Amino acid sequence: MPSKKALVRRPSPRLAEGLVTHIEREKVDADLAGEQWEGYVEALRAHGWETIEVDPADDCPDSVFVEDTVVMYRNVALIARSGADSRREETAGVEEAVARLGCSVNWIWDPGTLDGGDVLKVDDTIYVGRGGRTNAAGVQQLRAAFEPLGARVVAVPVSRVLHLKSAVTALPDGTVVGHIPKVDRPALFPRFLSVPEESGAHVVLLGGDKLLMAASAPKTAELLADLGFEPVVVDISEFEKLEGCVTCLSVRMRDLYA
Repeated sequence: MPSKKALVRRPSPRLAEGLVTHIEREKVDADLAGEQWEGYVEALRAHGWETIEVDPADDCPDSVFVEDTVVMYRNVALIARSGADSRREETAGVEEAVARLGCSVNWIWDPGTLDGGDVLKVDDTIYVGRGGRTNAAGVQQLRAAFEPLGARVVAVPVSRVLHLKSAVTALPDGTVVGHIPKVDRPALFPRFLSVPEESGAHVVLLGGDKLLMAASAPKTAELLADLGFEPVVVDISEFEKLEGCVTCLSVRMRDLYA
């Protein structure tokens, strides 16, 4: 049976100091962010996910974006090495958490850099964004870790957004969704659906036809509902001010061995 475990991490008290690269900095309401994080976690739990809270990293402003610290493929956890030096201390607690779950743990090593937000898995195809946070050596090391396990790794250019999954994610049927102005090469994806809002490109597969989505993409939610999917909407406005989205607030672990 597939597993339904999700790693999450509470926002740092220094959240408002988080990095921004492609947008203008806005004031972040830390209290509201905490409430929104609780709502996000509750949405996962309400749809059958067991949430596993990684030890806080209060000195790391971006640590709530836990997806960037590790990439999962089957039972293997590849600990990331961010292209942003200030984020590299975030991985220690995540490494401990995945080891406790019985994962086989590998690492990205210098000179490689890789953020988990640059990795999109569609069945056994792994798309890796090559851009600001992930370099060629990081892509090569991910390929070496996962291709022997049966994965097919495809490098994708990323220049218009922070991470690959800031531009595209995938529906349960494997169709990749994205907002065209933010996608460098839509033709790289065999099936691509253009959506009308930037945040509409971000979906988390909850199971069945249910999709976790941000409240900031109502037109896309309506479009996907018309196609037979069931949007589950959460407000993550404070995290969006830091280029966060619904994918990066958790690490979904679907293929852990029993």
